Amino acid sequence: MLVALVVPTGIAVPTAHVAAAVSLLARAQTVTGRVRLRLRLSVVSVAAGGLHYALGVRVGDSQPLAAGDPQPLVRVLACAGIAACLGAAVAALVMAAAENGTALIRLRRLLDGWLIAGSLFTVGWVLLLHRADHGGDVSASFLGLTRVVADILVFGLLVTLRFGLQQTERTATTVAALALAVLTTGDVLRVLRPEPDTWHAVPLAAACSVTGLILVAAAPWLPGGVSVVGFDQRMMPVIGVVAAFVPVVVCALAITAHTAAGGPIDTVMSGLAGSVLLALGVRQGVIHADHLRITHESAAREAHYRTLVDRTSDVITIVSLDGLLLYVSPAALTVFGHRPEDLVGARLPLYCHPDDLETLMQAVRTLRQEAESDTRGPALRVSCRVMAADGTWRHVESTISHHPDGMTFISRDVSERVAQQVQLEHLAFHDALTGLPNRALFTDRVSRALRKRTPGADQPVVLFLDLDGFKAVNDSAGHAAGDALLRHAARRLQASVRAGDTVARLGGDEFAALLEREAGACPWSARDIAQRILTALTQPYPIGTKDVAVSASIGMAVAVPDSTPDQLLHQADLAMYAAKAAGKGCIRMHHATPPHAHSGASNRG
Repeated sequence: MLVALVVPTGIAVPTAHVAAAVSLLARAQTVTGRVRLRLRLSVVSVAAGGLHYALGVRVGDSQPLAAGDPQPLVRVLACAGIAACLGAAVAALVMAAAENGTALIRLRRLLDGWLIAGSLFTVGWVLLLHRADHGGDVSASFLGLTRVVADILVFGLLVTLRFGLQQTERTATTVAALALAVLTTGDVLRVLRPEPDTWHAVPLAAACSVTGLILVAAAPWLPGGVSVVGFDQRMMPVIGVVAAFVPVVVCALAITAHTAAGGPIDTVMSGLAGSVLLALGVRQGVIHADHLRITHESAAREAHYRTLVDRTSDVITIVSLDGLLLYVSPAALTVFGHRPEDLVGARLPLYCHPDDLETLMQAVRTLRQEAESDTRGPALRVSCRVMAADGTWRHVESTISHHPDGMTFISRDVSERVAQQVQLEHLAFHDALTGLPNRALFTDRVSRALRKRTPGADQPVVLFLDLDGFKAVNDSAGHAAGDALLRHAARRLQASVRAGDTVARLGGDEFAALLEREAGACPWSARDIAQRILTALTQPYPIGTKDVAVSASIGMAVAVPDSTPDQLLHQADLAMYAAKAAGKGCIRMHHATPPHAHSGASNRG
């Protein structure tokens, strides 16, 4: 408005047209492709609109341009200018609407634009007829109305295209639509009131034109000014369906007001109203057709995903935030033996092992808190045991992630893998032939026994055993007989010690036993246990059809303060060699002093 106040009206509006054209042209130089072409068409539209305005002012003044120049030629040039303005602007916006999306979506958006424009045309025509009824210059008003027509068409397309952009990219389109609304207001004022109205000495029509053109110049530089219209959201919200009827209501109200004032309904008015109604009908048909296409696509996509879900070996479960099972895939019958329909409607934790319950529910609580706070963290992995229909426990790994209805569990039976891991761990710490702990596990058990001993209590004792005569049996009867003898010896050794003691095979025919006293247990004698072992091992062994007799030499070592597992085993080994030197089939004790003192061994029978 300040521009219109300072600069004469005949210069301010054309100057604003030039400024808007220059701004659009400068913005076009910063982009490429179809976006640049759209901006250049907008430049043509603005320049042609300026030409129309300049010539339209001359026509409105009813003065020839110069002596001998006829007014009809000026009117023709003015009409050509507005035609170029309208054609270039509509072409640019239609080009934007046709860049993406299906044919039905593009058609729907063009129909939306016409619904808005057609209803405004009807209002404009009613106003024009109203002026004609009051003796106004209809010819000059018609020329001004053509400019309103251009504004309305572009405005309708802009409003429609605005909703095809992302929220962050709508600023430029919103400002452009506002600019067209302001320009339309100024052009309508020129049609209805040829004598310029002023507000505090500011010509209103000129002020509206200048303000609108300034907004047009600024629009391409705002967010979304060169964005490509997208059609990500094909499903129309309810407000979009209802809003389509607003232009029809506006059109009907304008015609009703016109007829109530005694005005006739002419061909133009009937055509405009009919075109709006026709556009609405076609639009609704297009929406219905597009929705049918979406329904078919959704059905095909659902069938595709259902096929994937039904054929996967993983159990897919959808659980609500309050723990209610909403869906269980058919794989539950194969993996757990439970029918999916029997599980739907149950609540978590379902068939979960009590020891794993807290881990599972902690993950569920985490996802529930994320959903309530509208945050989405990474998927969680949980391992737990689930009871199958046959009563066995299956080891299950589940990936838990967010779902629109709550949470999604993708569970896989890993029982076989867990069993293999357990077996590998067992083989790593147990003897493959006898199943007894090996040297590594036995050393670990001795180390733990030394750490947990208390002053004044009986100290752990290590027995080191070697089978006397085993080599002769192995050489004469074969390795199979030797292996059988070792297995028999391992079972007798286990049967001779107490439940809390540890028996191990160290290698070959060498065995070891760790004797511990548990808190509250009855007093025990390591020598009595060693004697019981010796008696059991010297009994004949049934190997094949023969009985084989071997004996054993046993060395004993009692832990002292600061003893280490290696020292204790070494001391028991020394005592075992002392037993062999004493004639085999004997038990010898290794007497040791603390490591800081001189250690020796005295053997006794």
